[in-house]
This record gives sequence, structure tokens and C-alpha cells, in this order.
Amino acid sequence: MNEFRFKDLFELRGELSSKVSLICEIIGVGFILAAWQIITQYKILPTGIFPSPLKILLAFPELHFHEGLVRNMFYSLKLNLLGTFEAVLLAIPLGFIIGLFPGFRAISYRYIKAVRYLALTLLVGVFIAMFGIFDMMKIQFLAFAIFIYLLPTVIQRIDETSQVYLDTIYTLGARKWKTIRYVFIPDVLSRVYPDIVNLAALSWTYITIAEVVNTSSGGIGALSFLSSRQSRIDKTFAIIIVILLVGFIIDKVLIALGKALFPYMYVTKGRR
Repeated sequence: MNEFRFKDLFELRGELSSKVSLICEIIGVGFILAAWQIITQYKILPTGIFPSPLKILLAFPELHFHEGLVRNMFYSLKLNLLGTFEAVLLAIPLGFIIGLFPGFRAISYRYIKAVRYLALTLLVGVFIAMFGIFDMMKIQFLAFAIFIYLLPTVIQRIDETSQVYLDTIYTLGARKWKTIRYVFIPDVLSRVYPDIVNLAALSWTYITIAEVVNTSSGGIGALSFLSSRQSRIDKTFAIIIVILLVGFIIDKVLIALGKALFPYMYVTKGRR
């Protein structure tokens, strides 16, 4: 491996070694903390809306011992996983049916694309009327929020399947089912998986909205809402940091799972 050169940082679509990447990440965190401290120390922004890092750090013990931070975090994580899993189970097979067969596409595709423009917060009342105010409503709301984005994505990935693959398997005499099994399913799933990873991050936005409906059930979103109502901005920022850390861990786990399921998608050219 060649030695690191400063200009490597600015090479178009270049690659850095894991060691250099880690150093850059640490520098980035240090820069953020330093800028944060300067903003609060010199009161560039009011401390009432932008608390210091130390004040946020001191809010963690209160959140943990008095407000069940870890318990609420796991509750939100459970709802998030259940909603995402349900959306994936529904969107992938339905997306294949609509994407592969023109009759089903003609009937539904325009409406599917239109649903993406719905303001989901307006539908909270509908889900309350249908499922109540407890866990079932929150899971179904989250599943729907992911489903309406994932379904058209699956259809799009089917459209993007290379014609070369199809021509090759047709030349070998494959019929519809074998074409679906050996071309569409592996190709589409490998490219939809990163979309699922991205939607798993987006789902945290919607689960915090759903948890505000019944704050007594708990959850990280409910905890953040109550902290804001109490004008405890330090606790709100602490909760945001927890959400970011949990999201970071989930992202790493999903990427590792993706490498196990679709190893050929992560093959890269050797580092120079």
C-alpha cells in the first residue's frame, strides 16, 4: 500500500485506508465539539435554545435514572423494527407483481406514485380511528410510512434490471419463473437492500411523530416531546444524540448484514 499523501483527500471518488478514514472522523468530531463550545461560550446563540456540550452531558444521568432513557429507547427500537419488517414483507412481493406484470402496473402504478406526496402527519387521525392509540397504531403508521416509499422503489429497481441479463437467460431457454428466480429476484433485492437501509433511518422520523399521540406509552419520541414541553432543551439535545448513536449502530449492523447477503455488491477495486 502506498503511503498516505495529502492530495489523496481531494481525489475524485478516491479511497482512503481505514486508518486514515478513522483519523478524519475523529478530527470531524473534534471540530464539531470545538465549534459547539465556541458558540455557547461566546453566546453566539442563546443558551436557552443551544445548550453547551457539558450541560447536555449532565442531562444524561437524569434521563437514565429518572425517565428511563434506555427503556424508552428499546421501546422505540421495537416499534421501529416491527414497522419496518412489516413494510418490507408487503412492499417487496407486491412490488414484484406490479413491476413485472403490465396489467397490474397499468391498474395501480400512477396511484402508487401519487401516494408518496401525502403529508403523513395528516393521516395520524385516520390511524387512531382504525387502530386506537397504542402500539398497534404506531406500528401500522410506521409500516405505512415506509411502505409508500419502498413499493415504488422496488418497481423502479425492476425497471433498471439490465436487458443483457434477460437476453442471456432467454437465450438459455428459460421461462418466466426461472427468469424471475434467477435474474429479477437476486438483482432487484441486491439493489433494493440499500434503499431499505436508508428508509430504516427515515423511519425514526415517523416513529417519533407516532409516539407523541400517547406519551404515556413511552418511547424516545415521547420523551423528547415531554422534555420540550418542560423547556429542557439540554435533555432534548441529549435524546437527539442517543437517536443518532442508535441510528449509527443500526446502520453498521444493516451494512454488515448486506455484506453477508449480497457480498458481490461490496466487492471493490484494490486500494492503491
